[in-house]
Amino acid sequence: MKKCTAFSAAALTAAFLALAGCTGDTATRPPAEVPPPAASGLSGTSWKLVNFQSSDDAQGTATPGEGRSYTLEFGADGALAMQLDCNRGRATYAAGASNALTIGPVASTRALCPQPDIGQTLAARLPDVASYTLRDGHLFLALKMDGGIFEFAPL
Repeated sequence: MKKCTAFSAAALTAAFLALAGCTGDTATRPPAEVPPPAASGLSGTSWKLVNFQSSDDAQGTATPGEGRSYTLEFGADGALAMQLDCNRGRATYAAGASNALTIGPVASTRALCPQPDIGQTLAARLPDVASYTLRDGHLFLALKMDGGIFEFAPL
């Protein structure tokens, strides 16, 4: 029985040293660099909402009320900052080939803005954006499954 215990201890020690050898040198290596987000026509631009055109005729077109501010600011680092009337929001974005656009979930403050407020609709629908188009100086964000189009003018 002592032979088995001695052998097991030796095998365990060898395995531990082998694992320590595999992981020990990674602490001296510099961390891998994360590539910057791909440059797009959106990077460094700011936009103000003009309207939202729903593909559902019953909903039609929604426009911001007088004095309301709904803006998007596309950072060069892939950050998306937004003004949602009396709230502020943040998300990430990535622009791809053929004007594909992915926007992550929106984190925002939750103050009760005067009604009607389309800020909640904007924040909820931005993660559904599939692509963008720049036309006549305006930005158009098309939603997945023909859900509608947001139109923005430059700030």
